[in-house]
Amino acid sequence: MKKDETSMNYLEDDVMYMNNCEDDDMDTGGGGDLLLFMSPPAGKRVRWWPKRSYRGGTVRVRKRAGARVHRWPSQSDSDELFSAPKPKPKPKPKPPSRSSKKRRELFARRVCASAFFRSTCCVVAALVVVLVMFSWVKQEQGGRNKEGEMYQTVTEGLQSLYSKKLLPLEETYLFHDFHSPALEPADFQSKPMVLLVGQYSTGKTTFIRYLLEQDFPGMRIGPEPTTDGFIAVMYGDSEGVVPGNALVVDPKKPFRKLNAFGNSFLNRFICSQMPNQVLQSISVIDTPGILSGEKQRISRGYDFAEVLRWFGERVDRIILLFDAHKLDISDEFSEAIRALKGQDDKIRVVLNKADQVDTQQLMRVYGALMWSLGKVINTPEVVRVYLGSFWAKPLQNTENRRLFEAESQDLFRDIQSLPRNAALRKLNDLIKRARLAKVHAYIISYLKKEMPSLFGREKKKEELIMRLPEIYAILQREHHISPGDFPNVTKMQDMLQHYDFSKFPSLKMKLIESVDKMLASKIAGLMAMIREEESKAPPAMVSGGAFEGSQDGPFGRGYGEGISAGADVEEWIVSRDKHRYDEIFYTLMPVNGKISGVNAKKEMMNSRLPNTVLGKIWKLADCDQDGSLDDQEFALAQHLIKVKLEGYELPSELPPHLVPPAHRKQPDAEAMYNHGED
Repeated sequence: MKKDETSMNYLEDDVMYMNNCEDDDMDTGGGGDLLLFMSPPAGKRVRWWPKRSYRGGTVRVRKRAGARVHRWPSQSDSDELFSAPKPKPKPKPKPPSRSSKKRRELFARRVCASAFFRSTCCVVAALVVVLVMFSWVKQEQGGRNKEGEMYQTVTEGLQSLYSKKLLPLEETYLFHDFHSPALEPADFQSKPMVLLVGQYSTGKTTFIRYLLEQDFPGMRIGPEPTTDGFIAVMYGDSEGVVPGNALVVDPKKPFRKLNAFGNSFLNRFICSQMPNQVLQSISVIDTPGILSGEKQRISRGYDFAEVLRWFGERVDRIILLFDAHKLDISDEFSEAIRALKGQDDKIRVVLNKADQVDTQQLMRVYGALMWSLGKVINTPEVVRVYLGSFWAKPLQNTENRRLFEAESQDLFRDIQSLPRNAALRKLNDLIKRARLAKVHAYIISYLKKEMPSLFGREKKKEELIMRLPEIYAILQREHHISPGDFPNVTKMQDMLQHYDFSKFPSLKMKLIESVDKMLASKIAGLMAMIREEESKAPPAMVSGGAFEGSQDGPFGRGYGEGISAGADVEEWIVSRDKHRYDEIFYTLMPVNGKISGVNAKKEMMNSRLPNTVLGKIWKLADCDQDGSLDDQEFALAQHLIKVKLEGYELPSELPPHLVPPAHRKQPDAEAMYNHGED
């Protein structure tokens, strides 16, 4: 044991003794030397010493690695610094082994558990295989989006997106109270509908009868205002009439939300059902004749413009009918047309009874009609106007017969295309509804944010209503919204008068983001499904009634005219004028019975047709493609020029009846041609 001259009295290995330790330093029940355990030297094992009692009431503390200060008894030269470590406790004896019976039971349990585990794995694997096969079949039949939702058809996809994405936003911000009621499943599954709107005695009911070629229940036709209510003409297995109150509770009909217009409207609303081939593809809505004057508008008992707006949002085509002798647009008619604002792509105009005026008067009537429409329909585009006489009566002026037939065929083709474009129309309407719902949510949440918490609510409400146009501009800049997406400011101000702004909900970005995601990704998937459905099973066009036989047969459009002239005769149609064409042919100095392209070009340029058209005529006439024309090919070229100058279109391929007899494959073609010349 060595002595340290500085601060420690004794130093022995890793133990130091210090004298004169005060009681306040470490209270162990008495004074004494301070035992300081230094870091153990290298090669020595660190032990954990238990507490022990010694003579004099000394408490010994366990030794740890590193410097630690502990109390030590006053006897500095203790013989025993550390006692021997406490021996480890003996391990407990193992329990006696189980009996052979218990071991057998344990083994049996393990075997059963293993068998159950293997059978469970087999069942799970079989279920996985079945689910994979089922998903593959579903993918063949429909479409799966990124969230795993399965859509059999486009209609099912639209209904699912509306109920899961758009409907929560509409319900949160009271969209149904301000703009349009919620959509029902029947709205997505219904057939295309055509809405007829016009003044009284313009031929709306007669137009429906003309399309169906059959009277329908509840039909009344006369020069006076006969139709005093709305009539939905739909398909049914048997003829009958369903009243409006019973119609609005039928979940299979898309008219349930009309219940909000009350009994005054429902008493004037019926559904006429009948078995008709046209009604298998479309439904037609007949409206009461629009009158003029304040008295007639008030006496209806319901908001006529709002009912038209409701139908306009759900139909596929809106036809405005005008009479050639009634071109004035009354106040109620003007209000009805304004109620259809936002549905401009669905509107078509029909000038009915156009055969009752001659050509000169018809031009004046058409100009006056366009002038009247320009004051009501505030769009830069010119609305499509169809001229004709849509009833089964002889034409009074036949000088425009060809024009009327062409116009009626164009209108029929437009109506026939409705089933094919029905899914696309519903998709377009859903997009417009979603954009309006987003803007409405921004407006409602902004009004909620600007309201005070306690006092001055009514004053602030009036101020916000007056500042609504300014609020539109603020939201337009803040959220990058197009001005055309905002609702009518005057109507919005009137409706906001009846609501408490403090009860409006705040802006919930989760609902807005859900609708944005639907518009950005889900709609694109449905567009692809529309193309797939059209390629696999194109929807049938409207047939029957006035559409039957309008395309084929001798009374179809263009039959026996233009390029199809001579299709049903045995002789070559060009041979009728071939003697005149031959005189021109021999003046062009043919060589070996043919003229060169240079000489043919000089004669063909006299028609003043563009080179692109003349080049197409040359390819059609040069049947053997030798770069020159014989007499029959030259006659064919002159015939095609004549057809083009008369206003008809040229075919992409030469029809069989126009092929020159000398270039036909039939052996008796030349004999037929000679017989025609004789």
